[in-house]
Amino acid sequence: MGKETLDDRLRETGSAVRMLRTAASRAYPYPIPAEYTNWRDEQAAWRQTAVLFDQSHHMTDVYFKGPDSLRLLSDTGVNSFATFGKSKAKQFVAVGYDGHMIGDAIVFGLEDDVFSLVGGPTVPNWVAYQAETGGYDVEVRRDERTVENRSGRRTYRYQLQGPAALEIVARASNGSMPPIRFFHVGEFTIDGCQVRALNHTMTGVPGQESTGLEMWGPAEHGPRVLQALLTAGDDHGLVRGGAIAYATTALESGWIGLSVPALYSGESMAAYRQHLGADSFEATASLVGSFDSADVEDYYTTPWDLGYGRVVRFDHDFIGRAALEQLAERPHRRKVWLRWNDDDVTRAIAGSLFGGDNRTLHLNVPYAVNGTYQYDSVLGGDRVIGISNRTGYTVGIGHWSSLAMIDEAEAVDGREVTVVWGEPDGGAVNPGIERHLQTEIRATISTTPPA
Repeated sequence: MGKETLDDRLRETGSAVRMLRTAASRAYPYPIPAEYTNWRDEQAAWRQTAVLFDQSHHMTDVYFKGPDSLRLLSDTGVNSFATFGKSKAKQFVAVGYDGHMIGDAIVFGLEDDVFSLVGGPTVPNWVAYQAETGGYDVEVRRDERTVENRSGRRTYRYQLQGPAALEIVARASNGSMPPIRFFHVGEFTIDGCQVRALNHTMTGVPGQESTGLEMWGPAEHGPRVLQALLTAGDDHGLVRGGAIAYATTALESGWIGLSVPALYSGESMAAYRQHLGADSFEATASLVGSFDSADVEDYYTTPWDLGYGRVVRFDHDFIGRAALEQLAERPHRRKVWLRWNDDDVTRAIAGSLFGGDNRTLHLNVPYAVNGTYQYDSVLGGDRVIGISNRTGYTVGIGHWSSLAMIDEAEAVDGREVTVVWGEPDGGAVNPGIERHLQTEIRATISTTPPA
C-alpha cells in the first residue's frame, strides 16, 4: 500500500476549503528566538541602524544541477531567463496550468549549471516535481527547512538590514566585499570563510537608504561568520532580530508571500496532488480569516494580485502561459497597504480581553496572523472588494496595518474601506482559535509603501 497523499486527504475531508479550514497548523513558523532584546527595538533597527536576522531555519532550499537546469526554470517560471546566470538572482514566480499562482521564491544563479530556489516549500516542491517528472537532465538536491529536517541544515543564511548594513559587512570582511549590484550575488571572505551575498532589501523603507545583504555558506561556517558580523556591528548599533520582528518585515516591504496555491482543484493538477504526501506542507497548511467561500478557487490569486505583473514575460514558453495571456486582459486586483483606524483597533483589542462572552478575536500584537493563509474580507460599502492578508504593527509605521489585494477600480489612495476581523461562525471549525464575534475595522487604502 502506497503512502497517503494530498489527494487522499482531500477525499477524506470532502473539500479543499474544509481541509484547510480545519487544519491545526498556525502561522508559518520561524524557528528562532522570539526576541533578542524586544521586538520594538528590533523593528526600529532596520530603519535607524541595522538588524541581523538568522534565516537559516525557515526556508526550503532546493538545488538544481545539470545541463537542463536553466531550461527547467524557464519552463516553470513566468520570468524571463534570457540573460540569467551565475551571480544573479530574481524573484521567481510560478503559476499552474490555469495561470493562477503556485507561489514565489528567490532563485539564485550559483554556477553556469547550478541554481537554487529558496523560500516557502510550495515553489521549490513544484519545480522539483517538474524536474523529476519532465524528463530534464537535472540533479535535484534538497535542504529542508529545520522543522522538517532531522539531519540538520547544510547552509547558514543571515540577513543584515538597515542603513549601516554595508559598513558593518565591509568591516567584518576586512575590505574584501566587492560592490554588489541590486539582486546580484557577490563573493568575499569573513574570518577566513568564503561567503556569498545577495544585495536586496526586506523592508523597502521609502526615502531612506535601506540596503540589505543576505549572506550564506556552509552551515559549519555559520557561527564564525555570525560572531564576526556581531563584533563588526558593535559600534554601529547592530541588534539581532527575533521571530516576532522578522514576521513583520513584510508589512513595510509589501511582500504578501503566502496565498493559497492553485493546486487543490482541476484535473491538470491531479497528478501533482497524488505526488504530494498527506503530511506535506500543502496538505497541512491552514486557512483562516473572515473571507468565506466554499469554492477553493475563490482563494486563488494571479501574479497581478500580488504585485508581480511587472515580472511576467511572454518571451518564452512556460507552464500556464496560455492561461496567463488570457488573464492578462481581464481586470485584476492590486496590491495595496491598509492603515487600520486607531480607535477601531483599540476597541478590537479591548474587546478581545474584556468582552466576556461577546469578545472579539484577539489581535496578537504585533503580528496577528493565525494560520498559513490569512484571508480577511475587505468591504467597500456592503460589497467585498478585496482580501486583507498579513496584518500587524511596526514602530516605523506607527499604526496597525495590513497588506491587501483590492479590485483595481476600487484601489484609490485615501479611500476608506472596512476590514472584517474574525472567523466565519465565530471560529467554530478551527481547533486553534477561540470562539468570538466578528467585528468591523475601518481602514484607509494606500497604493504606495507607508512612510
